Amino acid sequence: MVVDLGYGDAGKGTVVDWLCATRPVHTVVRFNGGAQAAHNVVLRDGRHHTYAQFGAGTFHPGVRTHLSRHVVVDPLALATEADHLATVGVPDALDRLTVDGEALLATPYHRAANRARETARGADRHGSCGQGVGETVAYGLAHPDEAPRVADCRHPEVLRRRLTALRDRLTAELGPLDAPPVADCLPAYRAFAERVAIVDRTWLAGALRAGPCVFEGAQGVLLDEWHGFHPYTTWSTTTFANAESLLTDAGLAGAATRIGVLRTVTTRHGPGPLVTEDPGLALTDPHNPTNPWQGRFRFGHFDAVAHAYALAVAGGVDGLALTHLDLAERGLDLRVCRRYQGLDRLLPGPPGDLDRQAALTARLLRARPVYDDGPPADWPQAVAEVLGAPVVLTSHGPTAQDKRPRAALLAPPVAGLRG
Repeated sequence: MVVDLGYGDAGKGTVVDWLCATRPVHTVVRFNGGAQAAHNVVLRDGRHHTYAQFGAGTFHPGVRTHLSRHVVVDPLALATEADHLATVGVPDALDRLTVDGEALLATPYHRAANRARETARGADRHGSCGQGVGETVAYGLAHPDEAPRVADCRHPEVLRRRLTALRDRLTAELGPLDAPPVADCLPAYRAFAERVAIVDRTWLAGALRAGPCVFEGAQGVLLDEWHGFHPYTTWSTTTFANAESLLTDAGLAGAATRIGVLRTVTTRHGPGPLVTEDPGLALTDPHNPTNPWQGRFRFGHFDAVAHAYALAVAGGVDGLALTHLDLAERGLDLRVCRRYQGLDRLLPGPPGDLDRQAALTARLLRARPVYDDGPPADWPQAVAEVLGAPVVLTSHGPTAQDKRPRAALLAPPVAGLRG
């Protein structure tokens, strides 16, 4: 199970790709988020894909993707992603895909409503990706028996009724939406149902017994819907909890290795707390440019206070994957923040207490970092020491060949790299 212990963008995709390159993985299971995910994988030959809904092991022949019931599925975005994969040498991505019929269906109406709300916030934007994922979850919570789901794509009249009710409710609340008529959407959903294997929740148990699986999380623990810094959060559980629930359903509770991913720099896309932010770092990320919905990509020094909080929220890990060590190897003045002025640690609260999380957010927006005197001489050792968890994988560049396992926990069971 792979999760991000920051604000996202730490390198989950490249870690999943490495796992699939070094062992015979059967299926990559997506267990939260939706089309707003952006997991970048670069191959040694220069091919690149930003994985949103497909698993980040899809470059490797035979590795399947399963979108679990916890994923918000956008068939229109999925088709676009499959088209790009075909241009970079993966023509069979849809053939290797299964989707749980219980998963919520993201639609153009959710996307239009999401963008209308975010635009209306003006300077107080939350940093939405503009894909309608949170809007889909919110509607599903408000109207659980009427929210469109993946299985509805096999029943056009049911889907027509649910899409019409969705459109009418959102239009009544927000005014006219920038979205196509329901009749224009139905053929695309019908084509999706005919092309993709829609399964029930029992399918995953068979996959787990057929061979090794990798559970790929989306976004980061510091954005968690209950434990993130409200309101700059996602409508998604970003910890291991969803993955654990899927394993429990399959009778395999506690059977997975838990990997937390971190960068040597702490980053954030869009507004919200980033205590160690330092414009003087003058770094850029080619795969995370400024965009109209999330805003700019921000860089800070390694925030051990925030990452220790994420570890506590997630319930601990078996090991850490530390990425972007190539930045440290360039001799940049990258520091470690072990405490804030007047504050040594952040304590998790009970899930659902958003007033508490909002108060924590306000405190973090005023917090000031205290740094070590200089960059660590040994980054993996320093991170392991300050977080109390072993670094089992390091990444020194974007490809699988740039990864170095440091412990038997993640030692490749096969020689060399496939793909």
